[in-house]
Amino acid sequence: IAFGTDNWYEVRVNPDGNERLASLQEFESDLRYYSRDEGIFRICFPDKRPKGVQTYMSPVQTQCINIDYYINDNGISDSFTDQRWMRLHMARSVVALFLVSFLFSVLSAFPGLVGCWRRSHSNIIATGLLQLLAGLVVASAIALWHAIPHYEYEKLNFPEMSFSRWPEVLQIYSKSYYGWSYVLAWLGVALTLSSSFMFLCGAQCLRKEKRKEKTQGTAYLVPIYAGPYHCPYSY
Repeated sequence: IAFGTDNWYEVRVNPDGNERLASLQEFESDLRYYSRDEGIFRICFPDKRPKGVQTYMSPVQTQCINIDYYINDNGISDSFTDQRWMRLHMARSVVALFLVSFLFSVLSAFPGLVGCWRRSHSNIIATGLLQLLAGLVVASAIALWHAIPHYEYEKLNFPEMSFSRWPEVLQIYSKSYYGWSYVLAWLGVALTLSSSFMFLCGAQCLRKEKRKEKTQGTAYLVPIYAGPYHCPYSY
């Protein structure tokens, strides 16, 4: 849910400053002057949207624009610096890490079902390890998502990407915070790591239980020694 929703980072522009912001030339067409919700794939405008920006209706009935992860060969990318390309690759890597974590989660279902059905501690351990990898990969994706704004602030000097380069009036009337999609992503990490811990503990308990059953079974075995009278003389 967190991967597909758009409330990772929410920016709210105080409407009380509209009069002062309207005096700026780029006010009507620049999305920085409008309240917005930023996700991994989209930027959505819960209230007004900038003029001249082509938007579409999202599944939750807000006007959105897509975040472009693919630069067409039309001359736009010719002026990109190495830092700008690095920022683009970091954003792409966030999506890739989420997809890898989904793959680990799907793969963990198969040994998990077999392990629970056959009471196999090796399959349960494999499930726990796959869940652990899924949780760590998601945590890495979120950490990389955090690193992108820091990279923009430290390395890139584009006004639209660095809060410190915004007009002073806009900085005063803007407020930003992390949204519920971001919180949900960390909740998913916590639940995935918890399930991994429980699977590994369950595998250890299952191994001890089988070892105990094997020990109890050998205690009732009575050695039997063959005598000459047990077998026919023809043998």
